[in-house]
Parts: sequence; structure tokens; C-alpha cells
Amino acid sequence: MKVSKKTIWNLFIIVFVLSFFVTPIGFQAKVLLNQLFASEPDVLEPEEAYLISDFSWKLKNADGRPFNFRESKGEVIFVNFWASWRLPCVAELRSIQKMYKEYQGRMVFYLVTNEEREPVVEFMKKNDFNFPVTYLIIGEKAPFDIPEAPASYLIDRNGVIRIVQSGIADWDNQNTYQFINQLLE
Repeated sequence: MKVSKKTIWNLFIIVFVLSFFVTPIGFQAKVLLNQLFASEPDVLEPEEAYLISDFSWKLKNADGRPFNFRESKGEVIFVNFWASWRLPCVAELRSIQKMYKEYQGRMVFYLVTNEEREPVVEFMKKNDFNFPVTYLIIGEKAPFDIPEAPASYLIDRNGVIRIVQSGIADWDNQNTYQFINQLLE
């Protein structure tokens, strides 16, 4: 029995689509698609930017020790809410890792999750991430809304929120770096 080219092509498409659901290759392909379609974050217009009302926000560092967000007052601060199990977060964290490499030591990074420590450590190792992980203390009052992950805030030295990003963004781009450089001057 001869198999037609159309049948072979249809089988190929079915296998390709199934690979997105059942293989690690499919997961990586979905991450790459998310990265491909991510756009750079939008800077708020001056009239839309707003001041943080209160810097008092208790969090935990990677070792589980509590600290206060107030420690970063007067710094340029990047806050990102993420979850290791959310595919858009995985894609976004790759660009955040590059931004962290570029700006570590020059601005403060809070990459906030509400997950347990063990799966986060495994996730960080698996993805070769070395940015600082911050753990949310559930029920603790925050200085801004805690949105669904992924979401980010960029705050200037005066405590003014300059970027509010809901959903995935590409943080590793020249326009964003140029804006951060202006904030750091």
C-alpha cells in the first residue's frame, strides 16, 4: 500500500503539535515562542507615574530570613512577581537574568515568588539563573498591588513607579537599558 504525501504531511503535523504537549522539546518551543512575542515594557508617562505610599513591606530572602523593603529606599528598584510553573514567567526570567547580569550591584532586584524554597532552588539550578530570589510573606501589606505573575515594577530613586508591566516583557533590550541608565544617573 502506497502512502500519499498528503498523509505523511498530516502525520508530521499531528506529531509536531503533540510534541508541544508531551515532550520537553515542546516546552522549550513554547518558551521560545513566548520570548519571540514578548515586547519591551512601556515606560509610564510622567502624569501616569506615581509615588509608592509606604516602603514598609516585609519579605524573606533566599535563606528565609525576613527583611524590609525599606532597606532599598533611595535606590533604583526592579520588582518582578513570578512562578516557576508559569510558562510566560520562564520566558520572561531569561531576559531578566540578562538584565540582572548587566545591572547587578547598580540597582536592587526583587524577584518575588510565593512558592516553597526547594522547588525554587531546583528551578533556579535547572535554568542556570543566579538573580536573587525573594519570597513573599502571604498576607503582608505591600506598597503596590500584587498582580498575577508575571508582572513587574520599575521604581526610581524617589520611590516613583516608572514602569508597571502586567504579563511577559522583554527586559533585555536597548530602550529599557537606556531608560534604566537615565534613572541611575
